[in-house]
Amino acid sequence: MSKIKEYSNGEVTITWEPEKCIHSAICAKGLPMVFKPRERPWITIDAASTEALVNQIKQCPSGALGYYMNGEENNEAEHLETKVEVIENGPLLVYGTLSITHKNGSKEIKNKTTAFCRCGASSNKPYCDGTHIKESFKG
Repeated sequence: MSKIKEYSNGEVTITWEPEKCIHSAICAKGLPMVFKPRERPWITIDAASTEALVNQIKQCPSGALGYYMNGEENNEAEHLETKVEVIENGPLLVYGTLSITHKNGSKEIKNKTTAFCRCGASSNKPYCDGTHIKESFKG
């Protein structure tokens, strides 16, 4: 089972599942004052507004970052419009609520952003694990 870390500012709680992270650095580039991968703790939640935090977390391609509003039901249950984006030399990003059926028949629900492997080298297929970078994938 994946370990989940939580960071709260009282209004929102950011969740982080390290095992899902593909180190795309979208969070660190988008809110560098909050997401500092070389520091511990690496998330300084009070460095941005709740709205800015939520908007940035929604861009996480792996789903490693999530959030819920304190005092409300978990936002993971909300259904989102489905959109697809092909990242140059990277994964296929699918935004929205997805029902995934794996080759062994197991099922899971993915919400927000899911990164699918396009290079074929991921050890976490069908999901991207960042291997395309060291493989110098072009496409």
